[in-house]
Amino acid sequence: MTHLITAAQLAHEIEEVVVLDVRWALTTANTPAGREDYDAGHVPGAFFVDLDRELAAPAGEGGRHPLPDPAVVEALLRRAGITEHSRVVVYDAKESYAAARAWWVLRWVGVSDVRVLDGGYAAWVSAGLPISTEEPLDRHGDIVVRAGQLPTLDATAAAALARDGVLLDARAVERYAGETEPIDPVPGHVPGAVNSPTTEWVTADGTFRRDLAEHWAQVRAGREGPVGVYCGSGVTAAHHVLALAELGVDAVLYPGSWSEWIRDPRRPVATGRTPG
Repeated sequence: MTHLITAAQLAHEIEEVVVLDVRWALTTANTPAGREDYDAGHVPGAFFVDLDRELAAPAGEGGRHPLPDPAVVEALLRRAGITEHSRVVVYDAKESYAAARAWWVLRWVGVSDVRVLDGGYAAWVSAGLPISTEEPLDRHGDIVVRAGQLPTLDATAAAALARDGVLLDARAVERYAGETEPIDPVPGHVPGAVNSPTTEWVTADGTFRRDLAEHWAQVRAGREGPVGVYCGSGVTAAHHVLALAELGVDAVLYPGSWSEWIRDPRRPVATGRTPG
């Protein structure tokens, strides 16, 4: 089963699904990122989702984007009228980085039928489909979430997986290598982790590349064992989990990611462009 949906498919099913707009940018994390874009135009009937406030808890010991309070996610789902049996489509501006976080969080709390609009809002607009500036009314749903429906890694499990399996670091190679670190106070990577930049899993138009299997084979390079993924704060790593799910690979997210790993100075840090 694919976890993706095209703009044309969404247009055909628009009356049968709940649509969530998760446009977001890391550089505007202290404001309702994406809200202005949503107000300017969105897929008709879509509900706006604030990633920083509804798909993550406040920054702290768990990193910059810890897993959200289930009650907050429940309130979001109820606002959109989502039940555990609803068919849900999520999208962001283009590359599906933020949408993948929504896809993961909703499945984590028990919503099983969630798909991502491949190519995001850009694909919808490019297809010449209608847009709206009207915000739907609160649907007052009554869903009860069940957090923990997907497995996660903590720092200890991530370290073990880097030794005994395949732990992917989804950040840009310069950050992985410790050559630059524009966000977190400590540069480098989890020792043994394999760099796999998120940007390399999508094409120029923001859609997932069609040769995902071949790309995965190159990234994995013959390594065996279970697969886990982390990034800076657990957002773009979910994009890897989504891409691998398309291939039938059950990758596990390390939600705290690098921003949580470095909070304990006893944890080792590696630098350089090889797993180390």
